[in-house]
Amino acid sequence: MSAALPVYRWRLAPDGLATRRQLRAMGLRPGGQDVAAELQRPRRRRGPLVAYLYRVDAAKPVRPMTAGRAAALAKANRARRTCPTCRRDAGYVIPAALGTCVPCALPHDEQRAA
Repeated sequence: MSAALPVYRWRLAPDGLATRRQLRAMGLRPGGQDVAAELQRPRRRRGPLVAYLYRVDAAKPVRPMTAGRAAALAKANRARRTCPTCRRDAGYVIPAALGTCVPCALPHDEQRAA
């Protein structure tokens, strides 16, 4: 049986604990450590927002970006911007709801504007 995590209210977590985003801002990552505590922000009509806290002293530095990782990331982002219909780089990430760039998804709107 595992021990329950300590729960802190919003903005009342002790020093030495941080969320993933806070760790990232410090140039750190959790590095495989278990969650140390839970942070809860109450909401009026729904359950509380929950964030997990990690120990800062056990965090590891962020791995540096290598040339291969940068190339793979650029290729993935280029694929997200390429319209599958017209094969052009839209200049923005194609919305999943449309599945194509806006001119391909809504061709009648383009004709009205002309």
